[in-house]
Amino acid sequence: MPELPDVEGFRQVLESCAKGRVIRRVDVRDPGVLHGVDTRRLRDALEGRRFGTPERHGKWLLARTGGPTLVLHFGMTGRLVCGHVDDPLETHDRVLFTLGGGRQLRFRDQRKLQGLWLAHDESDVDRLLRRQGPDALTVDRAEFEEVLSSRRGHLKTALTDQSVVAGLGNLLADEILWRARLRPDHGARDLTPEDRRRLYREMRRTLRSSVTAGCVPPRDSWLTGHRDDRAPRCPRCGAGLRRARMAGRGTVWCPRCQPDG
Repeated sequence: MPELPDVEGFRQVLESCAKGRVIRRVDVRDPGVLHGVDTRRLRDALEGRRFGTPERHGKWLLARTGGPTLVLHFGMTGRLVCGHVDDPLETHDRVLFTLGGGRQLRFRDQRKLQGLWLAHDESDVDRLLRRQGPDALTVDRAEFEEVLSSRRGHLKTALTDQSVVAGLGNLLADEILWRARLRPDHGARDLTPEDRRRLYREMRRTLRSSVTAGCVPPRDSWLTGHRDDRAPRCPRCGAGLRRARMAGRGTVWCPRCQPDG
Protein backbone atom coordinates (compact mmCIF):
# COMPACT_ATOMS: atom_id res chain seq x y z
CA MET A 1 0.00 0.00 0.00
CA PRO A 2 1.42 3.43 -0.88
CA GLU A 3 2.61 5.32 2.20
CA LEU A 4 4.01 8.82 2.58
CA PRO A 5 7.31 8.12 0.73
CA ASP A 6 5.47 6.58 -2.23
CA VAL A 7 3.05 9.50 -2.47
CA GLU A 8 5.94 11.96 -2.23
CA GLY A 9 7.40 10.07 -5.19
CA PHE A 10 4.11 10.50 -7.07
CA ARG A 11 4.22 14.22 -6.23
CA GLN A 12 7.63 14.40 -7.85
CA VAL A 13 6.33 12.53 -10.92
CA LEU A 14 3.48 15.00 -11.21
CA GLU A 15 5.79 17.98 -10.81
CA SER A 16 8.39 16.81 -13.32
CA CYS A 17 5.84 15.60 -15.86
CA ALA A 18 3.08 18.19 -15.65
CA LYS A 19 4.05 21.38 -13.83
CA GLY A 20 3.52 24.37 -16.11
CA ARG A 21 1.87 22.30 -18.84
CA VAL A 22 -1.63 22.86 -20.16
CA ILE A 23 -4.15 20.04 -19.77
CA ARG A 24 -5.19 19.47 -23.39
CA ARG A 25 -7.56 16.57 -22.77
CA VAL A 26 -8.92 14.43 -19.94
CA ASP A 27 -9.94 10.87 -20.83
CA VAL A 28 -11.74 8.90 -18.14
CA ARG A 29 -11.49 5.24 -19.07
CA ASP A 30 -13.10 4.09 -15.82
CA PRO A 31 -15.47 6.50 -13.98
CA GLY A 32 -15.40 4.14 -11.01
CA VAL A 33 -12.31 5.99 -9.72
CA LEU A 34 -14.11 9.36 -9.65
CA HIS A 35 -15.64 10.57 -6.38
CA GLY A 36 -18.19 13.38 -6.22
CA VAL A 37 -17.66 14.35 -9.85
CA ASP A 38 -18.59 12.84 -13.19
CA THR A 39 -16.55 12.64 -16.37
CA ARG A 40 -18.09 15.68 -18.06
CA ARG A 41 -17.64 17.97 -15.07
CA LEU A 42 -14.06 16.79 -14.56
CA ARG A 43 -13.22 17.54 -18.18
CA ASP A 44 -14.98 20.92 -18.12
CA ALA A 45 -13.13 21.92 -14.95
CA LEU A 46 -9.64 20.87 -16.00
CA GLU A 47 -9.23 21.05 -19.78
CA GLY A 48 -7.43 24.25 -20.71
CA ARG A 49 -6.05 24.69 -17.20
CA ARG A 50 -2.34 24.52 -16.41
CA PHE A 51 -0.90 22.31 -13.67
CA GLY A 52 0.94 24.26 -10.99
CA THR A 53 3.17 23.11 -8.15
CA PRO A 54 1.67 19.99 -6.56
CA GLU A 55 1.41 19.50 -2.83
CA ARG A 56 1.17 16.46 -0.59
CA HIS A 57 -0.45 15.99 2.81
CA GLY A 58 0.02 12.55 4.31
CA LYS A 59 -1.14 10.09 1.67
CA TRP A 60 -3.14 12.71 -0.28
CA LEU A 61 -1.82 14.52 -3.35
CA LEU A 62 -3.08 17.94 -4.43
CA ALA A 63 -2.66 18.79 -8.11
CA ARG A 64 -3.12 22.57 -8.25
CA THR A 65 -4.25 24.32 -11.44
CA GLY A 66 -4.73 27.92 -10.32
CA GLY A 67 -8.46 27.15 -10.15
CA PRO A 68 -9.91 23.77 -9.26
CA THR A 69 -7.60 21.31 -7.51
CA LEU A 70 -7.42 17.66 -8.52
CA VAL A 71 -7.12 15.62 -5.32
CA LEU A 72 -5.75 12.08 -5.48
CA HIS A 73 -5.58 9.19 -3.03
CA PHE A 74 -3.87 6.02 -4.16
CA GLY A 75 -5.47 3.40 -1.92
CA MET A 76 -3.56 0.12 -2.09
CA THR A 77 -2.51 -0.08 -5.74
CA GLY A 78 -2.75 3.40 -7.25
CA ARG A 79 0.14 5.24 -8.87
CA LEU A 80 0.95 8.07 -11.30
CA VAL A 81 2.82 7.34 -14.51
CA CYS A 82 4.34 9.88 -16.88
CA GLY A 83 4.58 8.98 -20.56
CA HIS A 84 3.59 10.09 -24.04
CA VAL A 85 0.30 10.06 -25.87
CA ASP A 86 1.39 7.25 -28.18
CA ASP A 87 2.52 4.90 -25.38
CA PRO A 88 0.50 1.66 -25.31
CA LEU A 89 -2.37 1.68 -22.84
CA GLU A 90 -2.33 -0.70 -19.90
CA THR A 91 -5.37 -2.45 -18.48
CA HIS A 92 -5.40 -0.47 -15.25
CA ASP A 93 -4.89 3.01 -16.76
CA ARG A 94 -8.06 4.63 -15.40
CA VAL A 95 -7.68 8.35 -16.22
CA LEU A 96 -5.41 9.97 -18.83
CA PHE A 97 -4.34 13.62 -18.77
CA THR A 98 -2.92 14.65 -22.14
CA LEU A 99 -0.62 17.63 -21.68
CA GLY A 100 1.11 20.14 -23.86
CA GLY A 101 4.23 18.87 -25.59
CA GLY A 102 2.79 15.40 -26.17
CA ARG A 103 3.18 14.24 -22.60
CA GLN A 104 0.54 12.19 -20.86
CA LEU A 105 0.00 11.70 -17.14
CA ARG A 106 -1.84 8.49 -16.22
CA PHE A 107 -3.63 7.49 -13.04
CA ARG A 108 -3.13 3.73 -12.90
CA ASP A 109 -4.87 1.61 -10.29
CA GLN A 110 -5.68 -2.08 -10.18
CA ARG A 111 -8.04 -2.34 -7.20
CA LYS A 112 -9.70 1.10 -7.32
CA LEU A 113 -10.06 1.47 -3.56
CA GLN A 114 -9.66 5.26 -3.66
CA GLY A 115 -9.24 7.55 -6.67
CA LEU A 116 -9.79 11.17 -7.72
CA TRP A 117 -11.79 14.07 -6.32
CA LEU A 118 -12.27 17.61 -7.65
CA ALA A 119 -11.99 20.49 -5.19
CA HIS A 120 -13.39 23.73 -6.62
CA ASP A 121 -11.81 25.94 -3.95
CA GLU A 122 -9.85 25.80 -0.70
CA SER A 123 -12.96 25.08 1.35
CA ASP A 124 -13.43 21.91 -0.70
CA VAL A 125 -9.79 20.96 -0.08
CA ASP A 126 -10.23 21.59 3.66
CA ARG A 127 -13.39 19.46 3.68
CA LEU A 128 -11.61 16.53 2.02
CA LEU A 129 -8.65 16.73 4.41
CA ARG A 130 -10.52 17.73 7.56
CA ARG A 131 -9.95 14.37 9.27
CA GLN A 132 -6.21 14.34 8.56
CA GLY A 133 -3.75 15.02 11.33
CA PRO A 134 -0.49 16.91 10.83
CA ASP A 135 1.77 15.59 8.07
CA ALA A 136 4.29 13.11 9.44
CA LEU A 137 7.17 14.62 7.45
CA THR A 138 6.64 18.20 8.57
CA VAL A 139 5.07 17.96 12.05
CA ASP A 140 7.24 19.45 14.77
CA ARG A 141 8.10 17.50 17.89
CA ALA A 142 5.85 19.47 20.26
CA GLU A 143 2.75 18.91 18.13
CA PHE A 144 3.64 15.25 17.55
CA GLU A 145 4.00 14.63 21.27
CA GLU A 146 0.77 16.48 22.00
CA VAL A 147 -1.40 14.54 19.54
CA LEU A 148 0.17 11.22 20.53
CA SER A 149 -0.25 11.72 24.27
CA SER A 150 -3.95 12.46 23.81
CA ARG A 151 -4.66 9.06 22.23
CA ARG A 152 -5.94 5.99 24.00
CA GLY A 153 -5.05 2.50 22.83
CA HIS A 154 -1.97 0.91 21.35
CA LEU A 155 0.96 2.86 19.98
CA LYS A 156 0.88 1.11 16.56
CA THR A 157 -2.82 1.91 16.19
CA ALA A 158 -2.21 5.56 17.03
CA LEU A 159 0.66 5.92 14.56
CA THR A 160 -1.37 4.47 11.68
CA ASP A 161 -4.46 6.55 12.50
CA GLN A 162 -4.42 9.29 9.86
CA SER A 163 -6.30 11.66 12.16
CA VAL A 164 -3.37 11.52 14.60
CA VAL A 165 -0.50 11.89 12.14
CA ALA A 166 -0.99 11.69 8.37
CA GLY A 167 1.15 9.54 6.12
CA LEU A 168 2.28 6.58 8.21
CA GLY A 169 1.17 3.12 7.15
CA ASN A 170 1.87 -0.41 8.25
CA LEU A 171 5.48 -0.72 7.06
CA LEU A 172 6.56 2.67 8.35
CA ALA A 173 4.94 2.22 11.75
CA ASP A 174 6.63 -1.15 12.34
CA GLU A 175 9.99 0.16 11.13
CA ILE A 176 9.82 3.28 13.29
CA LEU A 177 8.78 1.37 16.42
CA TRP A 178 11.57 -1.17 15.90
CA ARG A 179 14.14 1.60 15.56
CA ALA A 180 12.74 3.35 18.64
CA ARG A 181 12.76 0.03 20.60
CA LEU A 182 9.07 0.36 21.49
CA ARG A 183 6.53 -2.44 21.31
CA PRO A 184 3.60 -1.87 18.98
CA ASP A 185 1.12 -2.78 21.76
CA HIS A 186 2.60 -0.24 24.18
CA GLY A 187 -0.01 2.27 25.36
CA ALA A 188 0.24 5.50 23.38
CA ARG A 189 -0.46 7.56 26.50
CA ASP A 190 2.06 5.62 28.60
CA LEU A 191 5.22 6.78 26.88
CA THR A 192 7.81 8.59 28.93
CA PRO A 193 9.09 11.97 27.70
CA GLU A 194 12.28 10.20 26.56
CA ASP A 195 10.20 7.58 24.69
CA ARG A 196 8.34 10.32 22.82
CA ARG A 197 11.53 12.15 21.91
CA ARG A 198 13.15 8.95 20.66
CA LEU A 199 10.03 7.98 18.70
CA TYR A 200 9.89 11.37 17.00
CA ARG A 201 13.61 11.26 16.16
CA GLU A 202 13.37 7.79 14.62
CA MET A 203 10.24 8.74 12.68
CA ARG A 204 12.09 11.65 11.12
CA ARG A 205 15.13 9.54 10.25
CA THR A 206 13.05 6.73 8.78
CA LEU A 207 10.96 9.12 6.71
CA ARG A 208 13.96 10.99 5.33
CA SER A 209 15.60 7.74 4.19
CA SER A 210 12.33 6.40 2.78
CA VAL A 211 11.51 9.57 0.85
CA THR A 212 14.98 9.45 -0.73
CA ALA A 213 14.35 5.84 -1.76
CA GLY A 214 10.78 6.56 -2.96
CA CYS A 215 9.38 3.79 -0.75
CA VAL A 216 9.95 2.03 2.55
CA PRO A 217 13.10 0.22 1.35
CA PRO A 218 13.47 -3.50 2.14
CA ARG A 219 17.12 -3.09 3.09
CA ASP A 220 18.94 -5.89 4.85
CA SER A 221 19.65 -3.63 7.83
CA TRP A 222 15.97 -2.66 8.15
CA LEU A 223 13.14 -4.57 9.79
CA THR A 224 11.25 -4.09 6.51
CA GLY A 225 13.86 -6.17 4.72
CA HIS A 226 13.05 -9.24 6.83
CA ARG A 227 9.36 -9.05 7.74
CA ASP A 228 8.35 -11.33 4.86
CA ASP A 229 11.08 -13.94 5.38
CA ARG A 230 9.89 -17.47 6.07
CA ALA A 231 11.62 -17.46 9.47
CA PRO A 232 12.31 -13.75 10.02
CA ARG A 233 15.05 -12.70 12.39
CA CYS A 234 15.90 -9.27 13.75
CA PRO A 235 18.68 -7.61 11.70
CA ARG A 236 19.92 -5.88 14.86
CA CYS A 237 20.10 -8.67 17.45
CA GLY A 238 19.30 -11.88 15.55
CA ALA A 239 16.28 -12.84 17.66
CA GLY A 240 13.28 -14.38 15.95
CA LEU A 241 10.71 -11.76 15.00
CA ARG A 242 7.14 -11.99 16.28
CA ARG A 243 4.03 -11.57 14.17
CA ALA A 244 0.52 -10.56 15.22
CA ARG A 245 -2.50 -8.69 13.96
CA MET A 246 -3.24 -5.33 15.47
CA ALA A 247 -6.27 -3.29 14.40
CA GLY A 248 -6.54 -5.65 11.43
CA ARG A 249 -2.95 -5.06 10.32
CA GLY A 250 -0.10 -7.55 10.14
CA THR A 251 2.41 -6.39 12.74
CA VAL A 252 6.03 -7.46 13.16
CA TRP A 253 8.38 -6.71 16.06
CA CYS A 254 11.43 -8.01 17.90
CA PRO A 255 10.71 -9.30 21.41
CA ARG A 256 14.32 -8.68 22.48
CA CYS A 257 14.80 -5.18 21.02
CA GLN A 258 11.23 -4.12 21.84
CA PRO A 259 10.61 -5.71 25.25
CA ASP A 260 7.36 -5.55 27.17
CA GLY A 261 7.44 -2.55 29.48
